[in-house]
Amino acid sequence: MKMNRMIRTAIVSTIALVLASCQPAPQSFLPQFESIDLLIENGNILDGLGNDAIRADVVVVGDKIVFVGDSAFTENDLSARVAKRIDAAGRIVAPGFIDLHSHGDALETPEFENFLAMGVTTITLGQDGSSPDVIPLSDWMNEVSAKGIGTNLAMFVGHGTLRDQSGIGLGTAPEPEGLDRMFGMLDEALEYTFGLSTGLEYNPGLNANTDELRALAKIVGRRDRMIMSHMRNEDDDQLEASIAELLDQGEDARVHISHLKSVYGKGNDRADQILRILADARASGTEITAEIYPYSASYTGIGIVFPVWAKTDEQFEIAKVERRDELATYLHDRVNQRNGPEATLLGTDPWTGKTLADLAHEMEMPFEDILIDVIGPNGASGAYFVMNDQLQARLLQDPDVGVCSDGSPTGFHPRGHGTFARIIESYVVNDKLLTLPEAVRKMTSFAAGVLGISDRGTVQENMKADLIVFDPAKVRETATYPEPFQLADGFDVVIVNGMIARENGQVGTELHGQVLKPR
Repeated sequence: MKMNRMIRTAIVSTIALVLASCQPAPQSFLPQFESIDLLIENGNILDGLGNDAIRADVVVVGDKIVFVGDSAFTENDLSARVAKRIDAAGRIVAPGFIDLHSHGDALETPEFENFLAMGVTTITLGQDGSSPDVIPLSDWMNEVSAKGIGTNLAMFVGHGTLRDQSGIGLGTAPEPEGLDRMFGMLDEALEYTFGLSTGLEYNPGLNANTDELRALAKIVGRRDRMIMSHMRNEDDDQLEASIAELLDQGEDARVHISHLKSVYGKGNDRADQILRILADARASGTEITAEIYPYSASYTGIGIVFPVWAKTDEQFEIAKVERRDELATYLHDRVNQRNGPEATLLGTDPWTGKTLADLAHEMEMPFEDILIDVIGPNGASGAYFVMNDQLQARLLQDPDVGVCSDGSPTGFHPRGHGTFARIIESYVVNDKLLTLPEAVRKMTSFAAGVLGISDRGTVQENMKADLIVFDPAKVRETATYPEPFQLADGFDVVIVNGMIARENGQVGTELHGQVLKPR
């Protein structure tokens, strides 16, 4: 009996060994990758498409997202292969934000920490008709790439710059030879830029007529690029005419309104009228989009309040002598129409932080005389409190209106350091004007679609790993009008092209951005 038991035990053990050998060996997690550069665990993933958050892990190898889901790893397998782990429990993981209209000097301040601190991983430069005065523009872009940049860069070529470079300058009736030079330069630049920017409220672009703009649009359309326009006039009584001018160009190319606003327009009804114009145009086949920044004050050069005939230094000197009284009357009426001298906050030394009303009191001079005799049309920049919060908030709620900062590292306006934090803190968490998924969509996949960027803007496999990790309840805009250079709080981890660019308030020592090329 004892022998039989021993035999039975041996047989059972043998069968168990055979069965065990038939079982498949435990599979390694993502076996096609010898190493994993970054694992973001336990996060609430917002994909950037407007969908609700899902609990998942994100795996990054190189500069790409290679997995989104339940990693289902074995700890031994993982610990030997993952270079960096981030526990995102209780926090949002989203695509990095894309700023549709931004400013700055990529060679002077390549880190762009102001943007990284508010979750922005891609900026756009060359706006408002002005790009670097380099021929060809690709040389400047190559220099930026060689020096390095903290965020990704989507570059535009400026219409005003092309006018100057082609010899047209301020001309109102350009010779055919000058136009041909400009058209050729544009066509060349569109090979490697995302489109043409126009600044029709500024010199020299304001001198362009319909025929010139339409000819430019045809070139942009043939290249399948876009026109991003600071329109000719943003005053409420001129806004519809400005939109109509852009829609005319939209017959030949995709068009986009930079920082959509109605200067001294008011209320939801007016916002709905503006949005209806855009919706009707889209229904008729025009590809038109827009973006805004979430502030009631704009920021630009003081020349914005000067008449067309006194904007350049040469024009101004003539106007002071020959049309002094007319100029003073124009400035007095224009500034008062824009909510008065108290609503103009200067951002240029030695007047930084003072309003025109402050200067008028200190100097005991009418503010229009200060503009003429002290500052001039090119002597300062400022913030102008000319917008209605209710109207602008309604514009932002439209699904085809995105978000921009129109800011820079150095502009004396909180938008350059606070815009994207303000959207989360004020519009989502406090005022609930937008849901978090919708706000993120506007700042990621929508913006990528406007620019024509196909490999960024969503958290999906095979997309570039531009990612942010944050708790919406802790996001804070700290920049103010008196102190506009304070960095945003709450974006705990900012990842650019798979590398950590900023973490827990500290920017990295290396620059991980890229100068992007259009599709």
